[in-house]
Amino acid sequence: MKVRNCMEDLVFSRLDDVLANQEHICHCAKCRADIAALALNFLPPRYIVTRQGEAYTKTMSLEQQFTADIVIAITNAAKIVGKVPLHQNGEKNLC
Repeated sequence: MKVRNCMEDLVFSRLDDVLANQEHICHCAKCRADIAALALNFLPPRYIVTRQGEAYTKTMSLEQQFTADIVIAITNAAKIVGKVPLHQNGEKNLC
């Protein structure tokens, strides 16, 4: 059986919506990955093994506070990454 953190799916499902309101933040693949990784570090993991666990976590994601926590984590991560974006070639502020 495979163990995975389904919080990753939930963060990536909200990432585009949150970044759409952040025009001043770079949207390149590297910055998006950095934002997602940092947001995941702010959030508790939700490890699942079974489809039942996945269904339970998806049900939890419908709760307003759960969704708000994800959006807040992404927003805070975007602010941090936006201040010092590290792009593919290691240079700053290319995007």
